[in-house]
Amino acid sequence: MKSIIQTKDITIPEGVTLDVKSRVVRVKGPRGVLHKDLKHVNMEILRVGKNKIRIKVWHGVRKHIACIRTVASHIENMIKGTTKGFEYKMRFVYAHFPINANVTEDGALIEIRNFLGEKIVRRIRMLGDTKIVQSTVQKDEVILTGNDIDHVSQSAASIQQSCAVKNKDIRKFLDGIYVSEKGLLNKD
Repeated sequence: MKSIIQTKDITIPEGVTLDVKSRVVRVKGPRGVLHKDLKHVNMEILRVGKNKIRIKVWHGVRKHIACIRTVASHIENMIKGTTKGFEYKMRFVYAHFPINANVTEDGALIEIRNFLGEKIVRRIRMLGDTKIVQSTVQKDEVILTGNDIDHVSQSAASIQQSCAVKNKDIRKFLDGIYVSEKGLLNKD
C-alpha cells in the first residue's frame, strides 16, 4: 500500500556544516570533508532549520520507504566520520606459519607475506583517506582508521578476502586476518 508522505529528521551537531544540492550531500567537520551522491534514490532532502535536515518520500511503496532510513544512516555516518572518525582492528590468526605484514607508503598499502607458507606477496591498497598502522599494544594486529566508513570497512574486507584459504577444508584451516573490533576513533 502506498503512503502519501513519509519523513525522517536528522539533527546536525555543533561544529558540522551540511550542504545538500540536488541530492549531493557534503558534510564538513573538524576531521575533514565527505561527499556522497544520492541521486540514484528518488527522494527530497531539505533543510528545515539551522541544525535540522528532513528526508521526504512521496507516494512510496514499502521498498521505497525503506530507503529513507538507509539515506539517513549514510548521512549520520558521514557526520560521525567528520567529527569522530572510524577505527577497525584486525588480528592475524595462524596455526603454524606466522603471517608477516609490512605497512608501506605511509599507511596506504599493506604487504602480507608467508600466509600458509606461500611465497606469494599479497598487496592491498587502502581506499580513499584510510590509513593502516601496526598495533604497538597487541602483537599480530593492524588498525585501520579513516573518516569514510565505506572506505575503512571495504579496505578491511579486502584484507580479509585476500587471505582466503583455497583448496583446503576451511573448518580446519582457520588461518587469516579477521576484523576483531569496530568502533569510533574518538570514543567520547
